[in-house]
Amino acid sequence: MSLLNALQSLLGSAHVLTGDDAAAHLQDWRRRYRGTALAVIRPDSTEQVAQAVRLCVQHGTPVVPQGGNTGLCGGATPDDSGQAVVLSTGRLNRVRAIDTANDTITVEAGCILQAVQQAAAEAGRLFPLSLAAEGSCTIGGNLATNAGGTQVLRYGNARELALGLEVVTAEGEIWNGLRGLRKDNTGYDLRDLYIGSEGTLGIITAATLKLYPQPVASCTALLALDSIDAAVELLSRARSGFGASLTGFELMAGDCLQTVVQLFPQQRLPFEGDSAKSPWFALLELSDSESEAHARERFEAVLGEAIEAGLVTDAAIAASVAQSRALWHLRESIPLAEAEQGKGVKHDVSIPISSIAGFVHKTNGLLQERFPNVRNVVFGHLGDGNLHYNVARAPGQTEADLLALQQDIYDIVHRSVIEHAGSISAEHGIGQLKRDELPHYKAALELGLMKRIKQALDPRGLMNPGKVLQA
Repeated sequence: MSLLNALQSLLGSAHVLTGDDAAAHLQDWRRRYRGTALAVIRPDSTEQVAQAVRLCVQHGTPVVPQGGNTGLCGGATPDDSGQAVVLSTGRLNRVRAIDTANDTITVEAGCILQAVQQAAAEAGRLFPLSLAAEGSCTIGGNLATNAGGTQVLRYGNARELALGLEVVTAEGEIWNGLRGLRKDNTGYDLRDLYIGSEGTLGIITAATLKLYPQPVASCTALLALDSIDAAVELLSRARSGFGASLTGFELMAGDCLQTVVQLFPQQRLPFEGDSAKSPWFALLELSDSESEAHARERFEAVLGEAIEAGLVTDAAIAASVAQSRALWHLRESIPLAEAEQGKGVKHDVSIPISSIAGFVHKTNGLLQERFPNVRNVVFGHLGDGNLHYNVARAPGQTEADLLALQQDIYDIVHRSVIEHAGSISAEHGIGQLKRDELPHYKAALELGLMKRIKQALDPRGLMNPGKVLQA
């Protein structure tokens, strides 16, 4: 029996997609990569995932795991050989259990992030992972890339939110590690091997995740700033003033928000005159466990001191949930505005917070010297040192012209990242976009250890080949 027939027998023909039915799964979200596949399969249980993997192993067929297909580095897109099977986790979408006494939720990998947030809220709890794609990205993909988002400052990356995993190994076995334990010191942490591995070691099929009490109140403000140096100092003051209550601190170059309101006129900046043209903005959020009045009193006190110190030139504090959402919508619309303007050269980097201002000043200068008038599109999660440092077309420059410079731009930005003791990937992963960059910025020993782990857990090299590590 052919592999295709065997998969159809296992899953039903309706869940083995080929031809036009498979097309949506063969291109990444940014439309940078497009591949082909023998089929796209849609199992609906962990046992079916395991059986499908075993069939692929028997036929020597690569498996490309895919969640919501919202990744930004081509990590879930097959190559153009047509030999791989794309395994979509979309039907693994059940909430298996909620334990409010233990503050945990156990969900399958295909659960949409927003659905997990809602299930937690219905149980009176908070699941704090939050990012722009939360309406379509899945928990399995979030864990496979160790997603970050807007609340890492307070709650950590996806890795910090996962207590246990269920995984189908590269041999088609099922490892049940769904333990809701905060402490489990019984040897190597297999969970941490699979989180962030981008489907190259096995397929995450379920996870036990941490929950938190719902905050009683929150305050949100958009602040206008004169410089990125002021933003870094403001973050230090906010941390001192709010402590663990500071849940979000987003940094945005003024051009980013001004482009958003230009392209999406239904949105608007809550400022007039010079403030609306500020070179930098910060979006702060405070969560409070006492009361709305207590939250606002603390918020206004810290912001008042920052204004008196000259760090903040103008402030707009949300007076309602709707206004808070509108401020966050401005921030979350930046990637959409970028997409409207065409492809650019993207960077997802991590820099020690104390070095961020210096990194931006130096790297902006290097790029302008080498490629005059390119636009530096800088925004990100200042609270945890993660910048999306993107480069867009100069006036009159075509998209093709800019992309032809991509490697030169990568070299300048990534070298500057390393000079400032940073990382070339903060929360998007490596995928295929940065696979060939990685050897330039990882020590040979680190790469060697990673390859040995890959060989040990996926000896046939069938799990998402061509991603993270070079062949």
